[in-house]
Amino acid sequence: MKTPREVVEQLKKKIDRRHVSAFLWTFGIGLLIHLPVMIADYPNHDGLASLYFDQNMITSGRWFLTVACGFSSYYSVPWVIGLLGLLFLGLASVVLTELLELKSSVSAALCGGMLSAFPALASTFAYVFTLDGYMLALLLAMLSVLLTKKSKWGFLPGALCLAFSLGTYQAYLPFAILLCLWEVSMLFVKGEWAKDRKALLAKTGNYLEMGLLGFALYYVILRVLLLIQGKQLDTYQGIGEAQAGGEEGILATIKAVYVDFWSFSVKGHVLFQNVFSAIALAVLVLLAVYVVIRLANQRKWWKHPGFYAILVLLFVVIPPCNSCIRIVSSKLTYHLLMRYQWVLYPIFAVAFCDGYVGGEGKKERSLGLMQWLLLGSTVTLIFCHGLADNVGYSNLQKKYERTYAYCLRLLDRIEQTEGYYQGIPVALVGVVGEDEFPRTDLTGEVTGNMIGLSGERLLYTGENYETFIKNYLGATLNIVDGSIMDEIYYKDEYVRMDSFPGPGSTKVIDGILCVKTENSRRD
Repeated sequence: MKTPREVVEQLKKKIDRRHVSAFLWTFGIGLLIHLPVMIADYPNHDGLASLYFDQNMITSGRWFLTVACGFSSYYSVPWVIGLLGLLFLGLASVVLTELLELKSSVSAALCGGMLSAFPALASTFAYVFTLDGYMLALLLAMLSVLLTKKSKWGFLPGALCLAFSLGTYQAYLPFAILLCLWEVSMLFVKGEWAKDRKALLAKTGNYLEMGLLGFALYYVILRVLLLIQGKQLDTYQGIGEAQAGGEEGILATIKAVYVDFWSFSVKGHVLFQNVFSAIALAVLVLLAVYVVIRLANQRKWWKHPGFYAILVLLFVVIPPCNSCIRIVSSKLTYHLLMRYQWVLYPIFAVAFCDGYVGGEGKKERSLGLMQWLLLGSTVTLIFCHGLADNVGYSNLQKKYERTYAYCLRLLDRIEQTEGYYQGIPVALVGVVGEDEFPRTDLTGEVTGNMIGLSGERLLYTGENYETFIKNYLGATLNIVDGSIMDEIYYKDEYVRMDSFPGPGSTKVIDGILCVKTENSRRD
């Protein structure tokens, strides 16, 4: 039997330097950027009730999430979950390096850095109780494409990986689709279409078979497990009513997809947040365009009508491929956790330029300048994204502290209300009246689209108050259900009450302690 040292030595000889670079830079940059939230314990609004959560989300279609999150236990332990999440992300970066056929360790490191820094990952860290499962889903989505690429029958294990990825978190399906689109496009770039068109069609068919078989397998497993557990799909995000186009119709939905794609890309303050990141992204795009022009000239693509048809086709299909889930479920609220695939566009630019530098561009005089521009713009983008992430984490910390101070004052007022006793039913809407408190969140322009990291406080519902006060203040409130609150909400006595912290913001009405936290004026 070989000793551990001998095994390590053998691995050193077999492991590709590019893979090592991709993993270490992804993990290392991820650790540097996301360390503040990993060593703290600042929940977001969903995290209040998820200090322990078994992640059985089968009613949301996530039948494998409970297993994927089980490695770190079901307790919200940010440090352990964060390390596991970065481990899975590092492995995903290795898979991505192999998929994109990056030729240099520097390019692998840059692509891994962008994966770690992109603000969608920061939003996922805000929901840290499920982060490791989501990163495993991302790894499986990428692995599904790599397995399909590597062998004739690779679409079978690829479909299995895709099914388990969808069973963990469906939002990473666009990763798999866009990577398949990249692979097919690269077959044209390499001239495979001219050499053997049958082989090209066969490989394209393999990606299609992987996707269809993977989705079918996911759906069959979902239906079987729903039947076994006696449950039905939830209405959350339109999951239980998913159909192409929804109520608006397929044409209106597709139009909305295109509008959303370009609006978010240009005005979303995520791909770029300031002038530095905007310039860096523009440089990456221009470098990619330059490479396309150079290749078109060298290989005489400009003489073939198919070249122009492919360019137009890519512009047409990318937005719906990017937002395919929204086409199926028109009621979907497309928040940042579902937009992680936008990171692929600057990564594709780096990979495309990397391929040119290692191929036709070797003899080009401006090669050195091109590489420096590629390095500088990508590092700038990583830095700006990491900075935005930490602005969001800073706001998350302040949200928690403001919420703690607010609830401490509110709990004291509740317990001092005449007629209060332990266990008395408590009615409150859940929102915090903006008219009564100063605006203190200065991060809105940066964090506006960063779900989980934006806003002033963690409180949106009565249940948020109940769980926060229970878990962080050690007291119990008996919050009434929504139907009772609806009856109280329009009573004259409640309407006339002051808003907290006003003197008449708590009052016992018909045996229920009413707490008015919203603004005093109400339509």
